[in-house]
Amino acid sequence: MQNQDYSKITENIEKFLTENIEKTNSKGIILGLSGGIDSAVLAYICKKSLKEKTLAIIMPDTEITPKSETEDAMKIISLTGIEYKLIDIQSIVKEYSMYLEPNSKSKGNLRARVRTNILYYYANAKNLLVLGSSDKSEYMIGYFTKYGDGASDITPIISLYKLQVRKIAKYLGIPENIISKKSSPHLWKDHEAENELGISYEEIDSILYCLFEKKLSIDETEKVTLIERSKIQKIQELNSRSEHKRLLAQKPGIN
Repeated sequence: MQNQDYSKITENIEKFLTENIEKTNSKGIILGLSGGIDSAVLAYICKKSLKEKTLAIIMPDTEITPKSETEDAMKIISLTGIEYKLIDIQSIVKEYSMYLEPNSKSKGNLRARVRTNILYYYANAKNLLVLGSSDKSEYMIGYFTKYGDGASDITPIISLYKLQVRKIAKYLGIPENIISKKSSPHLWKDHEAENELGISYEEIDSILYCLFEKKLSIDETEKVTLIERSKIQKIQELNSRSEHKRLLAQKPGIN
């Protein structure tokens, strides 16, 4: 991927946000702030020209969310000055779980959907647009919860790979510990994205770029990137299997 003008990219995102607020006659925007790099970048972009129109919701589940993650989210609030609410979702998830069959993965996805419910509650109450924080890397391989963190009104960074988001974070002056720490949706204890996927974001981005932007074959991608063939095949499979997550609900023809 070529070097890009990150000043211009952030300006375009600001313009995109402003135009969508005006077009929808909304009063502002709302985002879930986790303490991770994607939502941190959104918060920093919002503070530049939309600070008074931005609400961030920090939603740890204190049963499994590391204390350091909430501290990082609060650090972002301190540095940006945007309005926020801190809501521990542990009791909500616990109440839900009392009526459901135990399943650790489904419970993790439930956490993501509870967070989205809260975002849309406040979006509805305050006439705000919900910002999605998925980047292109995660979107293309389906690494998000359907109708959870994948649900939003607008997706400002969905055209940017994870490595590009990291570069924008550096440009914006986001603290280094937030930029360099391991990505995690924190759906269960000790949850880390790269460990779950079995592949680094450096590899994911290179593979996606070759397969879907340069339109290279698996053989060509292997030759260009020097990444193991099995990893390239895995990314291609993740993209294919997750297609339904990127589409509206399907319907049959009536004729």
